[in-house]
Amino acid sequence: MFKFIHAADIHLDSPLHGLERYEGAPVAAIRNATREALQNLVQLALDEEAAFLLISGDLYDGDWKDYNTGLFFIKQMSRLREADVKVFITAGNHDAASQITRSLRPPENVHLFSARKPETKLLENPPAAIHGRSFPVRAVVEDLSAAYPPAVPGRFNIGMLHTCFDGREGYEPYAPCSLAGLLDKRYDYWALGHVHGHEVLHENPWIVFPGNIQGRNIRETGPKGCLVATVDESGSARVERRALDVLRWSLVEIDVSGVANPEEIIERTALAIRREASGCDGRMLAVRVHVHGTCPAHADLSANPERWVNDIRACALDCGNVWVEKVRFRTASPLKLDEMSRRRDAVGDLLRFTSEIGADFGLLASLADDLAPLRSRLPSELLQGVEALDLQSPDRLRGLVEEARQLLVSRLLGKEERS
Repeated sequence: MFKFIHAADIHLDSPLHGLERYEGAPVAAIRNATREALQNLVQLALDEEAAFLLISGDLYDGDWKDYNTGLFFIKQMSRLREADVKVFITAGNHDAASQITRSLRPPENVHLFSARKPETKLLENPPAAIHGRSFPVRAVVEDLSAAYPPAVPGRFNIGMLHTCFDGREGYEPYAPCSLAGLLDKRYDYWALGHVHGHEVLHENPWIVFPGNIQGRNIRETGPKGCLVATVDESGSARVERRALDVLRWSLVEIDVSGVANPEEIIERTALAIRREASGCDGRMLAVRVHVHGTCPAHADLSANPERWVNDIRACALDCGNVWVEKVRFRTASPLKLDEMSRRRDAVGDLLRFTSEIGADFGLLASLADDLAPLRSRLPSELLQGVEALDLQSPDRLRGLVEEARQLLVSRLLGKEERS
């Protein structure tokens, strides 16, 4: 019997994206999250007395900024060498041969598979055959697995492959392959990488994505880690998932439909954050809060969103090791704007005008032209990532007009009531 560990997509020293800084935000801990997750992986291999560790692509996040990234990795691999734990690595799209310009001599227990063609490493103790190939360039579009050799008789055969499989939403279609093609090789285990979510594609033989070891943004919520495989005397494998992440991402949805008091919204949010934090086993929690629903409190939230965002952050500081990554208010006013647009006053004029803007492509295009000079003055973080502020997009502009419409009407009605 022997054990091995299957990990992938470490993205060592990758910056975690979408981080808003504020007083109390654990910036240093966030910056070191991928390093600490790798340390956890190495410690797990030592604790489990694993025979070897597999890293199926994207060990790095691209070219190193300096040699410290490589030196940190070598230091961790040296810990495994002292315990006679072998390490096998295939380079993925982020750390392909064309992507990494610096190099350091790895310890002798580390083997990086060739990028020229598939190769096989034979082990005597335990009796295993590990097959793999690294990416030669970032964008590999052919099925690399097709050229892998057949299984070696009398050994536990493992195929290491960085792949999108038959396609996964949100991932580049690199090194595509099929279930039938992988099964045809007669391997006992396929150690896949590239997809950051844990996924079991097949059992007996195992064909699995372990997911990445540390979530890097709000699209990578929940536990992150690796797989521990235990192979018995008959050659059958049992696979267990183990968490390694030091920072866990969570999306908290708060439905506030009908709520009139913004303080009640803060209380609901604090309760939901505390519940999420209790399930993190002491890890730091990075939480994004979405507040949504049609409610009378919309006017107060829209009038002073900064206050309510920081009220939520203040509550989170009392919930343990929690960092509020972002707060998004997606509430709506219960006011019947279509009826109010028939008013013959300033409010009615405003509603009719803003309704025309949202429905007229030409007016939206004109608005985009007017806003073009603003782009150069916006902070770079607003223009990058999945939530980039695209002031040229008609759909995004239409949404901004609708938000402004509701805010302005709420303000005007508030003045009406006070006069």
